[in-house]
Amino acid sequence: MTDHSAHLTLELCKDDSGAESIALLTLNRPDIKNAISDGEVIDAIEQTLAQVNDRQDIKVAVFTGAGKVFSGGGNIKAMQQRSGMFAGDAQQLTANYKAFIQRIPLAFAQLEIPIIAAVNGPAVGAGNDMVCMCDVAIASEQATFAESFIKLGIIPGDGGAWLLPRRIGMQHALEMALTGRTFSADEALRMGLVSRVVPHAQLLGSALGLARQMATNDARCLREIKRLFNAARSQTLEQALDDAAQIQGQLHHAPGFKL
Repeated sequence: MTDHSAHLTLELCKDDSGAESIALLTLNRPDIKNAISDGEVIDAIEQTLAQVNDRQDIKVAVFTGAGKVFSGGGNIKAMQQRSGMFAGDAQQLTANYKAFIQRIPLAFAQLEIPIIAAVNGPAVGAGNDMVCMCDVAIASEQATFAESFIKLGIIPGDGGAWLLPRRIGMQHALEMALTGRTFSADEALRMGLVSRVVPHAQLLGSALGLARQMATNDARCLREIKRLFNAARSQTLEQALDDAAQIQGQLHHAPGFKL
């Protein structure tokens, strides 16, 4: 598989059967704290997720950051210089948010396979929201988390108001967003922002281990379960039951069905 960009590297990893069914995605801009607001980084995320999505042999993805930071979110230097997506008047900035960084949560939402965040360091602003774009998150004990937009006098412009409460509940989400303070990995665990905290040296191994556990299962079933759970968040019970019945009827006659 060819990488779309050096900004986001992609490596195929083997599952327990020896098949290369796990995609390891690494933000590779440690020089700018793996900021995700630059156009070329957004393009790389969008294109690589789409490429992974189209590969039926890839069952699970792991997403992490190179260096000491998971993602610093927006490019602070570009904000200060009012360049890139941060250039222009209020009307232009509105258009820029839609044309640039808001493409990232949409790209994650379209990803059909499970994706695990391996949070190796600070996840700040949009970086914190990107943790919520992943289905499961494992944190290094060195990881920290901040919904820090308010410290810059702005709001979460990348979908954080939608993403964060669905992950940790409204009360915790508002505490994070209204204070902008930095939370430790243990605090993130208690809030449910991450599912576990591991020693830093064990982070990638733990994330890939979880991915391998998932990858032992049927590829179609993995996608259907993710779709079912995501759809159920906006459905009534009756709608969710109907959806489940239809999918179940198909899966009972699919190659992955086991007795």
